[in-house]
Amino acid sequence: MSTQYSILFKQEQAHDDAIWATAWGKHDRDGSETIITGSLDDLVKVWKWRDERLDLQWTLEGHQLGVVSVDISHTGNIAASSSLDAHIRLWDLESGKQIKSMDAGPVDAWSVAFSPNSKHLATGSHLGKVNIFGVESGKKEFSLDTRGKFILSIAYSPDGKYLASGAIDGIINIFDVATGKLLHTLEGHAMPIRSLTFSPDSQLLVTASDDGYIKIYDVQHASLAGTLSGHGSWVLSVAFSPDDTHFVSSSSDKSVKVWDKGSRSCVHTFFDHQDQVWGAKYSGDGSKIVSGGDDQEIHIYDCPV
Repeated sequence: MSTQYSILFKQEQAHDDAIWATAWGKHDRDGSETIITGSLDDLVKVWKWRDERLDLQWTLEGHQLGVVSVDISHTGNIAASSSLDAHIRLWDLESGKQIKSMDAGPVDAWSVAFSPNSKHLATGSHLGKVNIFGVESGKKEFSLDTRGKFILSIAYSPDGKYLASGAIDGIINIFDVATGKLLHTLEGHAMPIRSLTFSPDSQLLVTASDDGYIKIYDVQHASLAGTLSGHGSWVLSVAFSPDDTHFVSSSSDKSVKVWDKGSRSCVHTFFDHQDQVWGAKYSGDGSKIVSGGDDQEIHIYDCPV
């Protein structure tokens, strides 16, 4: 049992360009865990984390204009990646082979997220639409319309009831997944929403914005429950810990911060990256955090559990 936050591992030159996307998968039968990174070098890389070592398992080729978002299905066997080439690709993590390529165009699909049951994949569009693709069919099955601007970020609630989108103008929309109805529009930020994450109990939505703030919303009542400051620049990502007690943020200020959900305070800051940090995610058991950034490095941190 670890009792303090520390950096465990650093993978330098993990990619040939900025790492803009990271995801952490489930524990495999052999005790290893899967980490996926996407980079402006057009590559998606699949890594195995085991015995405090990170080994490259697959290098996935096919994207053409930089990979900006990755996610791993909740079943743990499929990865999705989206690129500025306006294509979403699905990959089999067992074999390292591409399952399918889906045209999400005409303009770049900026973010991609699996539904909790792993049957759908949501992506934001340039025109303010959230497009939902069938993982099996590979086809667009329906669209949710925010009637707004370019969507940069998307998240499903863990209970599968809600889908939230964050736009370039700072507007957040929450949809009812079952009916496709727009439930709430939240206007707490005035600048792009780079990332959003629901708490594991689906009660709270945490948002990250270029305005340097993190906001916490009560999903049920669509009310602002907190505004957190501490980053010195754009907040690029937020992600909850699986046990619902903490969340992690990363920023253009080169730092990764861990926040206590209850006290709404920052409990630790990692200053190990040399450049802006685009993503930070918890491992499945919440004992580790992975981050990736413009310095082309992957960092793994130890968290007290």
